[in-house]
Amino acid sequence: MSAARPGDPAPAELGKELKAAVAQLATAPQLLVALDFDGTLSPLVPHADDARPLPRSAAALKGLADLEATTTALVSGRSLHSLRAVAKPGPRTVLVGSHGAELWLGEGSSGLSLDPEQQELLARVRGLLQEVASQAEGCWVEEKPAGAVLHTRQATTDDAVDAEAAARHLLERIHGVHLMAGKRVLEASVVHSSKGETLEFLRTVLGPVSVLYAGDDVTDETAFARLITDPDLEHPDLGVKVGEGFTAARFRVDSPEDVATLLEHLFTARSRETGDKSHIDLPY
Repeated sequence: MSAARPGDPAPAELGKELKAAVAQLATAPQLLVALDFDGTLSPLVPHADDARPLPRSAAALKGLADLEATTTALVSGRSLHSLRAVAKPGPRTVLVGSHGAELWLGEGSSGLSLDPEQQELLARVRGLLQEVASQAEGCWVEEKPAGAVLHTRQATTDDAVDAEAAARHLLERIHGVHLMAGKRVLEASVVHSSKGETLEFLRTVLGPVSVLYAGDDVTDETAFARLITDPDLEHPDLGVKVGEGFTAARFRVDSPEDVATLLEHLFTARSRETGDKSHIDLPY
């Protein structure tokens, strides 16, 4: 563990109940650690390409990925290409992009394929969103393999509201277009997917006994709703909401810095359970 550097923030403290839940989670015979990226591993930033995971979180995630009987996954609304570019995950981490429309389970994973009808619909969706963005200063459109996202974070509140309303008016009645709202974003996809459905798929394919899921956005609520959190279970799942807003998660933390602390606690406890002697080099 490296020495503290001047100006480094002190690691946040977790509440007593959350610490106990993490300790219990660490005892699961098979564990899946699934995390949103933006606003969870990385602070939210004005420009999406500038996002990076906090160093402490990146170190803890890599440490967890290397442990026995432990699988890590990033579950993001970003495209896989964008997620790889900003998160720079290790080769053992499963990647979920576009809210589940894109999935990478390792070498040999097949890419997303759209039929001609979906390709035509996608071109129409992108054109309509570009038209909306051109009328509102500060709005822009991100293109994804199965959809497009209207970003309004850099617009005024009034312009953001008007732009989203206009986009909804144009798109919500088009058959085959699926809309998802997030924090100052509206995504339109020609493939139906959700983080909750993807989490169920990962549970089936990977076979974890317990799941940790952490996220900050409204799109993460579909995943929280799929967690099995019965307190009478020996190994219940654990959901952690980052930041404010309604949530179905059992626990809440304030910021990505708290997520880093959570992952460090889990790594330490999980290492003891698996008998692993490795450590992570933390930047404090």
